[in-house]
Amino acid sequence: MTPLVRFENVEKSYDGRTLAVRDLSLDVAPGEFLTLLGPSGSGKTTTLLMLAGFESPTGGEILLEGRSITRVPPHKRDIGMVFQNYALFPHMTVWQNVAFPLAIRGLPRHQVDTRVAQALAVVKLAGLETRRPLQLSGGQQQRVALARAFVFNPRLILLDEPLGALDKQLREQMQYELKQIHEALDVTMVYVTHDQSEALTMSDRIAVFSAGRLQQVAAPREVYEQPTNAFVAQFIGESNRLDGTVIEARGDRRRVRIAEGCVIEALAMDAGGPGADTLLAIRPEHLVLAPAPGAYDNVLSARVADLIYQGDTARIRLSVLDGRELVAKVPIRFADTSFKRGDTISVAWQAEDCRAFAPEA
Repeated sequence: MTPLVRFENVEKSYDGRTLAVRDLSLDVAPGEFLTLLGPSGSGKTTTLLMLAGFESPTGGEILLEGRSITRVPPHKRDIGMVFQNYALFPHMTVWQNVAFPLAIRGLPRHQVDTRVAQALAVVKLAGLETRRPLQLSGGQQQRVALARAFVFNPRLILLDEPLGALDKQLREQMQYELKQIHEALDVTMVYVTHDQSEALTMSDRIAVFSAGRLQQVAAPREVYEQPTNAFVAQFIGESNRLDGTVIEARGDRRRVRIAEGCVIEALAMDAGGPGADTLLAIRPEHLVLAPAPGAYDNVLSARVADLIYQGDTARIRLSVLDGRELVAKVPIRFADTSFKRGDTISVAWQAEDCRAFAPEA
């Protein structure tokens, strides 16, 4: 399938010395919901702004439907944009705000009326046409901004942290509604966020950025369960980490010494060979407490340091080896009856649930 958007070795520097985006090559498929995810300063927003035309690449090319748009001004790219602060015109009504992209394109009034009515129906704002932005809730303003972004049938919609100003409950509701709108419109969306759960919930694929570089691009489940390096493993979700040294390499497996007399078997990602320092990462939900004997590849003795109630689950902090800490996530019905602070228990996990990485630079 020919990509709708292609970044070819794109770079961006603001000062001529430091690269905010480094050698970015990335395709966006027609109709997909791609999220650019990373911490502040990782390059995700700069990437979005270059695609929108508000910033120019220092090097490389950006293609839209096979044609370079690197030097095409923003208003000629046929791209809709939704900003975190919504950027609505406060003196205009809801109808006027949504109609604005159509009016500047010179569409006749009857077409404007039809398209605005259809757009407001999609975002569930029919009946609020005469209100002004300050008369709307944050969620309603966000819907107006979204309707304005797609009312002119753009090839691509870009969203720059559009849910960042909303409270947790409304943000979760809007995640679901945005995904529904994406499916209803069958339009390509590129979404920027630093919120991992938001990216996992909404995306067809996630592109993870760090220090200006693309670290991994894959479906949410693959990014979470098969991170390609230590940064992705630590940034997406939660991981326990244990440092050690590789003592044996067998195909895609590594045996890693994490303490004197204690060797862990793990699945190798970008870990080196014997003698190499490595970082082991294990998700809290993959740890099994008080396992049946002989059922797991890796078993350690642990002391229960703390049990934290979290509604449907409990986080159990464990002290292992020479005082290092692991965190297990356990369904509350088991945690409430099985474990107490100070207990000595076994903690176990399978080798395929433990990833061996090269240490972060």
